[in-house]
Amino acid sequence: MNVRLVHEFRFEAAHRLPRVPQGHKCARLHGHSFKVEVAIRGPVNEETGWFIDYSHLYDAWAPLHAELDHNYLNEVPGLENPTSEVLARWIWDRLAPALPSLNRVTIFETCDARCEYEGD
Repeated sequence: MNVRLVHEFRFEAAHRLPRVPQGHKCARLHGHSFKVEVAIRGPVNEETGWFIDYSHLYDAWAPLHAELDHNYLNEVPGLENPTSEVLARWIWDRLAPALPSLNRVTIFETCDARCEYEGD
C-alpha cells in the first residue's frame, strides 16, 4: 500500500518582490503568515503499519524554520526575489536530501492563494 502523508508548517516573514512592475503593491515591504504543506509519498511498512515517523518531517523542517521565521526573506541567500514559486523550490531543495520521498511542497501566502511544487 502506498500513501501520501502531508504535514503543515507555518512561519511569519516579511518580503518584497523586486522584479514586479513599477507601482505594483508587492514591491513594497509587507509580511505574510506563510503556511507550508510538505507531502511525502511511499509504501507503508507492513510490520509497523506506517510509512514514516512524522518526527523525520519535524527534524527536516527545523533548520528551515529557524532561517525563515520572523526574518526578511529577501536577505536569505537564494530568496532575493522571494515569490511563492521561488520559495517553494528553495524549500524543496533543502528538504529533499533529508526526505528522499518528498512529493510536493505547497506554499500558502494567503488563505486562498497557493503555489504547488513537485520538483523538476
